[in-house]
Amino acid sequence: MSSQGSSASAATVRAAVQFRDQPLSHIVEQTKTMPAAEVVQAMGEAARLKQPLEQILTAEDLANPEEVIKAQALRHGTLIMRRSETPPDPRLAQLIPADFCLTHGVYPWIRLGGTLALATSRPDDFAALLEHLPGGLGPVMMVLATEKDIHTEIGIRQGAKLAQEAETQVPETASCRDIAVGSPRARWIGFAAGLACLFILILWPNLLFATVLGAAVVSLVCAQMLKVAALLARPSTPPFEPPALPHNPPSVSLLVPLLRETELAETLVARLSRLTYPKPLLDVVLVLEQSDHRTRKTLANTDLPPWMRTLSVPPGTLTTKPRALNYALRFTRGEIVGIYDAEDAPAPDQIDRIAAAFDAADDEVGCLQGVLDFYNPKANWLARCFTIEYASWFRVMLPGLARLGMAIPLGGTTVFFRRAVLDDVKGWDAHNVTEDADLGIRLSRHGYRTEIVPTVTFEEANNRLWPWVRQRSRWLKGYAMTWWVHSRRPHQTLRDLGHWQFFGIQVLFLTALAQALLAPALWVFWLILFGMPSPMPPIVTSYLLPLFLFAEAITLIVGFTALSRSPHHGLMVWVPSLMLYFPLATIAMYKAVAELFTKPFYWDKTQHGRSAPER
Repeated sequence: MSSQGSSASAATVRAAVQFRDQPLSHIVEQTKTMPAAEVVQAMGEAARLKQPLEQILTAEDLANPEEVIKAQALRHGTLIMRRSETPPDPRLAQLIPADFCLTHGVYPWIRLGGTLALATSRPDDFAALLEHLPGGLGPVMMVLATEKDIHTEIGIRQGAKLAQEAETQVPETASCRDIAVGSPRARWIGFAAGLACLFILILWPNLLFATVLGAAVVSLVCAQMLKVAALLARPSTPPFEPPALPHNPPSVSLLVPLLRETELAETLVARLSRLTYPKPLLDVVLVLEQSDHRTRKTLANTDLPPWMRTLSVPPGTLTTKPRALNYALRFTRGEIVGIYDAEDAPAPDQIDRIAAAFDAADDEVGCLQGVLDFYNPKANWLARCFTIEYASWFRVMLPGLARLGMAIPLGGTTVFFRRAVLDDVKGWDAHNVTEDADLGIRLSRHGYRTEIVPTVTFEEANNRLWPWVRQRSRWLKGYAMTWWVHSRRPHQTLRDLGHWQFFGIQVLFLTALAQALLAPALWVFWLILFGMPSPMPPIVTSYLLPLFLFAEAITLIVGFTALSRSPHHGLMVWVPSLMLYFPLATIAMYKAVAELFTKPFYWDKTQHGRSAPER
């Protein structure tokens, strides 16, 4: 051995002896990793947030992960394992279950003689972990690896199995995955019902029209009664108060599923970087499909902050947002889990408000739903009407339903969960194309409540006609799936929810579906107003026409009220044009019905980045 090599080895030994069991702060200061003043500042932040110093150093970009792991190796007197230099032994991949490895930040790396070198990214927790390890491992020694290397190895070796589990982790009785597997009895009933309708249409068309019109009127009355109840139940908006962080602020994981979103990568990073929540407590995961090479390449060339990372989901039998979320959830560590979409622009203090709201809420509150709004409401007429509709839903209907104690169908973004609650309900149904609405009902069935938090996320209004129809058809198809799942065993659902909430979801989902499906029967009233002879007896027309006009007036009142509670007061003049906007949902409904029979789990992707913010 050369004198130079001997000198380096001696220096390494001296450093290992000198820094063994020393505080990490002392090591990074003594090894000149960072100035003493920054070390003191990081120590203060670690004490304030009750987080390990290494988490502060990396999240605040005071030191890179390589510098931190070297300091940890000196402190614990152990080796560092890097995938690029010492790849793990693939024969050990199944030695410890993947979920255990992800929960505790460990991985069986290699065997050194008869000893298992167990890599960890949390060396301070290793001693306590030993008693929980599975049996049969033999002697174990601690080595260090970065969390990124551990996650990458788990994804390569066990990702396919985890992805398969992500598709079916919701129990079959609570999932819609068997919706395409109809029983012979169900197929015969459907065939007989269709044949009966055709028979009645040929022989007694007036009877069929009267039946459809009657069903449409009943659904209209129920829907408008629900709107009135929500409008009257909606409490006044509380005055704004700056959120105060809890004494023990929780860690928060934010999942952002992306699919073919190459235009929004840099914008997304900039918008999430405005969040004021302490970055050491944030874990933002950009969830990608492994097959989406363009988005992966775009993000590989994007400078991500240290508290933001990407995660690729292995391919499976379907490609849906809930499947990706189920997979990604296992790779997160936050006590609170939030969901954002690619085009979202959340309020900077949003996570602060969510953390404060969860801290003040009782344990039954498992979910907090924020308010969604649009940043391009004046792009065109379609965007204006969409903005009014969203204001009506998020500023009148949802708060009102929550106030009435009903089950809440969640929005797909700006929704936050206690991690333990998500684990309890088994996450999202990977086959449901409106996984948010379904999860909201399952939360209620498990005894949890959803509250609406007055914090706003702005996103892009889908303002092109056919993409709007495609998006709405997916929503309606998912609503049909959700209603079917939670109504096919009505006695069990009734026991889970109670009479009031059971009644609420029947009215909410059935009226939404029926209004879109049967709307053409109601259009006859518009034709009557424009001078067409009524196809109904005069006595029927004299009762139903005022009822129809009263129902339309309620829609207008809700729209005006919603806009008054939003920043879009200038859209008031456009509220009456909703009468031309809502018929588009009928086109979407017929598309949804066709897909329920042909491709129920098809996720009709909405493309974003087509309309820039107006401010």
